[in-house]
Amino acid sequence: MAYPIESKLVVGITSTALFDFSKEHDIFVSDGLEAFRSYQAEHRHEVPPPGAAFPFIKRLLHLNKIFPDQMPVEVVILSRNDPEAGLRMMDAMPHYELDITRAFFLSGAPPYPYMEAVNACLYLSTNKEEVKEAVAGGFPAGHVLPCAAAANDDGDNQLRIAFDFDGVLVDDEAESKYADGGLPLFFHYEVENKDRPLKDGPLMPLLKRLSDIQKLQEEQSSRVNNPEKAIRISIVTARNAPAHERLINTMKHLGLEADELFLTGGIEKKNILDIMKPQIFFDDQIGHLTPASENTPCVHIPFGIRNA
Repeated sequence: MAYPIESKLVVGITSTALFDFSKEHDIFVSDGLEAFRSYQAEHRHEVPPPGAAFPFIKRLLHLNKIFPDQMPVEVVILSRNDPEAGLRMMDAMPHYELDITRAFFLSGAPPYPYMEAVNACLYLSTNKEEVKEAVAGGFPAGHVLPCAAAANDDGDNQLRIAFDFDGVLVDDEAESKYADGGLPLFFHYEVENKDRPLKDGPLMPLLKRLSDIQKLQEEQSSRVNNPEKAIRISIVTARNAPAHERLINTMKHLGLEADELFLTGGIEKKNILDIMKPQIFFDDQIGHLTPASENTPCVHIPFGIRNA
């Protein structure tokens, strides 16, 4: 029996996040809508190259092949394209063996409000301002940064997904203390509140859905970072001791576990991500993402005090 829609992990994504339509976007900016539409129609049978979020979406959808009885994942195209311009994108799905059949083409209107219609727990877009609007409205949205290396995804099928913690999985309560008084106040506050769980951040619903899918896979021990796992979840945070305990207690309170936890204490996150090779990394600080996006598909979550 398939998952009911309210239990599925649903991702909404724009055409430019899934495929590399940078040339087409330049035509739209320089020559206008009609030139863009004409180009798409004339090149309808040319398969667009993968975009920055393509490896994540490809492996996310592969989970349906691993768990065919549950089919726990769905991806829906939420696009500003008009229906005719969207034909080229939909034609590309069979070529890449992407099981994406639902698409909303809104002819210029913002797509993210339709997340509620499909129960999406994530919206990915290359439109920076649109993502800011979505996050300000309470939608779990992320701005996909360019990543040329995304087209060089390797041949395994494991979904490796990495999250920052504060301002992404949880709210920015702790980051606000850091902004008020630097590391001394931050550490003092976190130690004093180590047993009080932090509130959910914008991508906590996504992590919870991923955790539910992980539980479908029987293992001898759920605590073992097994390379055969369908999903490997990592937290890569600038926290270090003594601020680590509140993070761990928050996850325990929610009944969630990460396969890997990196308490970097200021080590450049790119150094870790280049070894880990996740298909996607979420962070609320663009300063961490810009260097990492050279080799890792990265998503900026413009949430909280870091993005005020």
